Amino acid sequence: MKPHEQRVVEEKAELDVRLEKLRAFLAAQSSPATAEERTRLVRQEGVMAEYSYILAERINAFGGA
Repeated sequence: MKPHEQRVVEEKAELDVRLEKLRAFLAAQSSPATAEERTRLVRQEGVMAEYSYILAERINAFGGA
């Protein structure tokens, strides 16, 4: 695997850890304090999930390049 490809793999792994933590936080009873903040966090979760999906597509394409 080329160095730039390895960086993408590592970036996705780190993103997925953060995404799981955010999802756990959103699922917790005490999160978050306001409806507006919850809305922002849910939007953030969606963007992070899309980013992870795009990184997965890039990783899958490495073998075919």
